Amino acid sequence: MHYKYQDLIQLFNNTFFKEFNTRLIKGGDEPLYLPANSPVDNSCAYHQIIFARGYYASAFHEISHWCQAGETRRLLEDFGYWYQPDGRNEQEQKKFEQVEVIPQAIEWAFNAAVQKKFHVSSDNLSGFQADTKRFKEKVFQQVQLFLADGFPVRANRFIEVLAQFYNTPLPLTLENFSKITEENVCLS
Repeated sequence: MHYKYQDLIQLFNNTFFKEFNTRLIKGGDEPLYLPANSPVDNSCAYHQIIFARGYYASAFHEISHWCQAGETRRLLEDFGYWYQPDGRNEQEQKKFEQVEVIPQAIEWAFNAAVQKKFHVSSDNLSGFQADTKRFKEKVFQQVQLFLADGFPVRANRFIEVLAQFYNTPLPLTLENFSKITEENVCLS
């Protein structure tokens, strides 16, 4: 199957722009969420989910954060979340992983909807390496909760759009998700 970031841009923008005034944008080296008329770009009248360099995985990850963010957070640059780049110490890495469980579970569902392998990411290659197996298990547990109780509304809507485009039967079930092991869910 061919995965083109241009398809994601079109699918996202067609699904969410009118209702949420938000566009998915291919960016440079670093992903960023900018609310409309932000101090960084006060001339832009719409919200921007900017993903890194056209990377498909980056687009899914940034969309997953947007799908989780409430109305107030969607008015803040990067949703007002704390972020410490690669090189985090043990305490910073634990904090990072706590806030990444839900977005990565949503991201995994997007990948399942397009029949694409997912990689849990601790995003700290040059810093403290926590118990990655435990982090993967937490993400998988969150996936199971979402399958039982439902995904956030915008996430569910995008899962449906992706599944239709990539001809994936719905609803997603555990069969769409590989059991977490080192072999099939890797850190990136």
